Amino acid sequence: MKALEALFIVIGLLILSAILLAIPTMLLWNWLLPHIFNIPGITLYEAIGINILSGILFKSNVNIKKD
Repeated sequence: MKALEALFIVIGLLILSAILLAIPTMLLWNWLLPHIFNIPGITLYEAIGINILSGILFKSNVNIKKD
């Protein structure tokens, strides 16, 4: 039973962190891009998708080993 509770807590924290990280993306997008490039604003869900996509595209795979 404790493992199930821990799983729900982890999932809840992941969702909360995704929302908290997407809010600045959404606010900056809606503040800047419609005025600069005349494109529509985005929703919170679209901001989460942009964050996930940018994480995939710009993830660094550089490993520096110091001996």
